[in-house]
Amino acid sequence: MKHCCDKMEDEIVRVCDQHDRRWDCPDALIHYIPKFNEYGVIIHDGGQSVMGITFCPWCGSRLPESMRDRWFSELEALGFDDPSEEDIPEQYTDDRWHSQPKHG
Repeated sequence: MKHCCDKMEDEIVRVCDQHDRRWDCPDALIHYIPKFNEYGVIIHDGGQSVMGITFCPWCGSRLPESMRDRWFSELEALGFDDPSEEDIPEQYTDDRWHSQPKHG
């Protein structure tokens, strides 16, 4: 995945040598969810919350629209009522479902 700018790329791949989880590192600012093609500012409150963003805080580029609603719609069309509790197809666990060309 190519992000909008080098600063965003650096933030997404940032690894902290003092914290095992990004959520615990006060220097980790942005979280990227490949499955939904979604960016958010990390809320450092002890949980794993993010506040979605639509523009890059460094270069100002418009970020891609979240695919969260489409993910749920596609899985519902495949017969899944609760994807977080069901054994969904492997390609829906990451970005493969929206990054590979559709055949057929």
